[in-house]
Amino acid sequence: MTQGTSGDTSDRLYTTEERAAYGRRRDPLADPWAEPAGTGTTQVAAVPAEPVGAAGPAAVAGAPPASPEMPRRFMTATDFLDRRADEVGFGPATWGWRGWLNRVSGGLLKLGMGASEVEHETLRRALQRDFDGPRTIAFINPKGGAAKTTGVLAAGYTFGTVRGGGVVAWDNNETRGTLGIRGTRSNHRNTTRELLEDLERFSDVYQSRIGDLGAFVRSQGDAHFDVLASDERPDVTGTIRADDYVAVHKLLERFYRILLIDTGNNMRAENWLAAADSADLLVVTSTVREDTGYSGLWMLDALQDAGYADVKHKTITVLSDPSPKVDDKLAADLVDVYEQRTRAVYRVPYDPALVAGSVVPYAELSKATRRSWLKACAGMAEAL
Repeated sequence: MTQGTSGDTSDRLYTTEERAAYGRRRDPLADPWAEPAGTGTTQVAAVPAEPVGAAGPAAVAGAPPASPEMPRRFMTATDFLDRRADEVGFGPATWGWRGWLNRVSGGLLKLGMGASEVEHETLRRALQRDFDGPRTIAFINPKGGAAKTTGVLAAGYTFGTVRGGGVVAWDNNETRGTLGIRGTRSNHRNTTRELLEDLERFSDVYQSRIGDLGAFVRSQGDAHFDVLASDERPDVTGTIRADDYVAVHKLLERFYRILLIDTGNNMRAENWLAAADSADLLVVTSTVREDTGYSGLWMLDALQDAGYADVKHKTITVLSDPSPKVDDKLAADLVDVYEQRTRAVYRVPYDPALVAGSVVPYAELSKATRRSWLKACAGMAEAL
């Protein structure tokens, strides 16, 4: 390369010899082929001919063998910024005795994080990763009481608080579900049914706004996600069809990054099948009970027989304890069989804050529950 060339060279290709020359200018002592610097000149020494059967300068520098057909690039500005992208750095500890010492020292001590806090921060970073588009996660089990709705709300809380919003939980029940009454109330009672009736107002993608969805979704406050409830009007007949699901799903994808779908119990319903088709990830929820565990496995058999491709690697399992004491042998059996059928299994402990079956008190969830869902949601993000 001629020195002093003007213009933008960020896209220019450089040969291996030029890269080797660049390396010798940076560290001539590390190059056994470097010639002594000339007197009164800044010209780079010529690269000697490579002996037959000997390693050349490129091999010493760690680069692949010289090949005129394989030109290389010098480090660009973007390469420079990305050179340490894989290095993980954490700040001072805030947990435990390390965090206490850091605080009482007034900043004089900066002790590093312990293993538990490092793991916590690593899981958070996994959830905060960027996706190249919206992602849909469907929570499925055809049996009632399998913790689908609780799981959707817990995942909404986890994704919402860690990612900082852009998350919606949608009750895609063909008739009436309970997501709306388990989530935080709103000053309106609109649901998917009302949204479908007013869908025309969102047809202009240049004029419709996410704020307009506030008339239909219900903010979960400090949990930083929204809920779209299923039909709650007793005077309405009819069901949500596949076309209805597709229309609402397409709208929500315009405004949210993470869509959490609470499905009904009828896996033969049009909207259930449409949700399974559109999902980037399926989450089988089950309690540690034989009937709910069997129901989830039966559903996986049915999906496999129906021709759904790659069910195992598109699915994870969340097993929740329904009581403070569960059958350990049954729990081990369920973990074992679901590990065979899905890509990962996550256990969630019993939490008395969820017993009432009313509005989920996010702030009252136990530390163990929140940590378990952090692990599960990190696994979902990894799978996406």
